[in-house]
Amino acid sequence: MNSASESPAKLGWREGLAVYLKPRVLVIMLLGFSGGVPIILVGSTLQAWMKLSGIDIRTIGLFAAVAIPYNIKFLWAPLVDSLDVPLLSRTLGRRRGWLMFSQILLIAAIVLLALCDPAVSPLMVAVAALLVATSSATQDILIDAFRVESLPENEQAAGMASYVAAYRIGSLVAGAGALFLVAYLQDSLKLGDPAAWTACYVTMAACILVGVLATLVAKEPEKSRAVSANHAAHARETSLKRAFTTAVDSFRDFLSQHLAIAALIFVTLFKLADALAFSLLTPFVLGLGFSLTQVGTIRNGIGFIAAVLGGFAGGFIARTFSLSASLWIGALLQTTMIAAFAVQALIGMDVAALSVTTAIEFFFDSVGTVIFVAYLSALCRNPLYTATQFALLTALAAVGRNVVSLGSGYIAFATGWVWFFVVCALAGVPSFLLLAWLQRHGHFARIDKRASH
Repeated sequence: MNSASESPAKLGWREGLAVYLKPRVLVIMLLGFSGGVPIILVGSTLQAWMKLSGIDIRTIGLFAAVAIPYNIKFLWAPLVDSLDVPLLSRTLGRRRGWLMFSQILLIAAIVLLALCDPAVSPLMVAVAALLVATSSATQDILIDAFRVESLPENEQAAGMASYVAAYRIGSLVAGAGALFLVAYLQDSLKLGDPAAWTACYVTMAACILVGVLATLVAKEPEKSRAVSANHAAHARETSLKRAFTTAVDSFRDFLSQHLAIAALIFVTLFKLADALAFSLLTPFVLGLGFSLTQVGTIRNGIGFIAAVLGGFAGGFIARTFSLSASLWIGALLQTTMIAAFAVQALIGMDVAALSVTTAIEFFFDSVGTVIFVAYLSALCRNPLYTATQFALLTALAAVGRNVVSLGSGYIAFATGWVWFFVVCALAGVPSFLLLAWLQRHGHFARIDKRASH
């Protein structure tokens, strides 16, 4: 009797783990590694290179602008949806052709950056870094579209969990790994500074070959067939007209969905609270008295492990519960995470407490992110406009990080750290209310019903 009653649970666990070994999910994981490398190369790693090259801190600060393509990628996403890449699209298929094209550009851009020298021409470094960011943002558009179109609804969360885990590994390789590599080249192989950094960035360019391999072994999504027929029907139109038409039609298609405007507002609000909390996290921790070494060790060690485990936990939750229930779990965990920051502010400088807070931060944030992206993926089900719609949704989700959080410093100055995090937690209340409203009006029931078909 007991064995019979336990078998469904065991089967559920086996299925929950087996999904991560499916070829199409493994492909997404490899693409995640390729996606996590370049953003760090034009971020903290480039800042370290410039600092060690003697570049003025004011100039280094201006280089934050090279990340702009990640925030405005929705502007050229319609090109990805409406146009095919000559030769590559015919050979590999619509999505894989674009993926390969973006990866070729990305490798070339990183190599170009490797050949630059901040001490000689910061302007050339800026141009090369901007090309890396643009190519990387384009690859991100394609990976998102490919993942949404190639995975069935019940594998979206698992695919995103695998993507997050591999993305974190790629970021670690391009961050701490790159700095260790430069130190090794300088100390053990006696390379000069320019040569060591050049070799480092060329090595990082080679890491993108992991994504190239994934593109080659992947299968083109079945949905591309219908889209190819649509492209053929509009072949005589100019590229500009096709892109403009795709952009307009993608918005019209999304707005035709049930409660579309409310869903867009919810997408904007869901990550607002933790975006505010994250905006000043480094100054907060350093202000408590922790050293850079302590912060780096804890975040790159405990934080990395917690983030990977949290991603897989989020995938399991999204597969086990309904979409609305999963979002409630993610929202509650994110609020708990912010409360942990407030507790840390009360405790002050305590390494053990910071280790626990960091573990909670990375684990809960990864759970919430995977569930949230599963929801975004469920909103983008028309293969004609997947890239455009997903890029728009992620841009809205970043409003809290890029716009609203600009005033976070003034709030922290006026309230102090404990009450600052209380305010951040309260900023999540509107998303709770809207989540309940959407659930009451059948928004998620319609998505779940559509997914079941």
